[in-house]
Amino acid sequence: MDPAARMPRWLPRAVVLVLALYACFQLGSWAFHQLIGLLINILIAFFLAVAIEPAVSRMAARGMRRGLATFLVFLAVFVTSVGFVVLLGSMIAGQIIDLIEGFPGYLDDVINSINSTFHTELSRLDIQDSLLRSDWLQKYVQNSASGVLDVSATVLGGLFRLLTIGLFAFYFAADGPRLRRALCSVLPPAKQAEVLRAWEIAVAKTGGYLYSRGLMALISGFAHYILFVNLDMSYAPALAVWVGLVSQFIPTIGTYLAGALPMLIAFTVNPWYALYVLGFVVVYQQFENYVLQPKLTSKTVDIHPAVAFGSVVAGTALLGAVGALIAIPVVATLQAFFGAYVKRYEVTDDGSGPSATSRRRYRRPRPQVPHWPRPWRRPKPW
Repeated sequence: MDPAARMPRWLPRAVVLVLALYACFQLGSWAFHQLIGLLINILIAFFLAVAIEPAVSRMAARGMRRGLATFLVFLAVFVTSVGFVVLLGSMIAGQIIDLIEGFPGYLDDVINSINSTFHTELSRLDIQDSLLRSDWLQKYVQNSASGVLDVSATVLGGLFRLLTIGLFAFYFAADGPRLRRALCSVLPPAKQAEVLRAWEIAVAKTGGYLYSRGLMALISGFAHYILFVNLDMSYAPALAVWVGLVSQFIPTIGTYLAGALPMLIAFTVNPWYALYVLGFVVVYQQFENYVLQPKLTSKTVDIHPAVAFGSVVAGTALLGAVGALIAIPVVATLQAFFGAYVKRYEVTDDGSGPSATSRRRYRRPRPQVPHWPRPWRRPKPW
């Protein structure tokens, strides 16, 4: 056999190495897909911990233990969230009860209009009997009974997820300095400075974003609450909280989405009230965009509205609702981090007209005035 035709010695090792790498890749891909839910929960917990980091650090700087400060901040967030859910739930429950109580009257009005239009003799009792004896209603009830277990499992899963996020966020916030030291201990000194700087920027931008949005939500809710009280609308506090939170934490179009529910409720009271609510929402949106928001976010999160909207769309496409919530803090952190390292130069020409250099270089020539020589003078004697 020709020695040149023998199999190279490195080929079996290369094949084994390629197969091992492929197996590791498949194992890592499988593990990642299995743990994607846990990783998303940890990501949410990290940003929640970063958001409350300024408040916890201020309380710890005044002598309070960091664990107790974190617990108090989480307690305030929990009480606020429960209050919002209770207010919104009471409003929705009241509307449902009113709808159920008024449903027979609405049905009688519809039946009377049909009888007068088509000269029929329908009655509400006959329609109810036919509905109760129908096959599709029985199948719907059976499916709903079996779907109660699915809803219960979903609720329990959501509660477990909230508990997981809260537990990780508490540990991240309470042990923030220890976590930073553990991360920096495996890095060289030059890299440690970069990690600490990125951490500080993330804390400043995320906390500033949430606090500025919370302040604007408070102002927006108070302004809309005054409007709802003057219009004598039901559930004015719950509607004001709804408008304040939704309008601020959903950028660009959040104000109009938040105003849809008050407009619908105002329309049931008086159709003109819905127009009043729409006009107030539009005017307040302009006031917020051009007066309130630049003053509150100029030192915390200075992002162009188009960039903010695009980041929310991209975050929603990647991580759903979670990506929509953390998109703007992430973009603000990256913008600030890169802005600290990217060298900027003065723009000589912004395209709006001739630049200063071109104006200096291509000045319009002055008119030449003829220079006439002075008359000859006899020199004075010495």
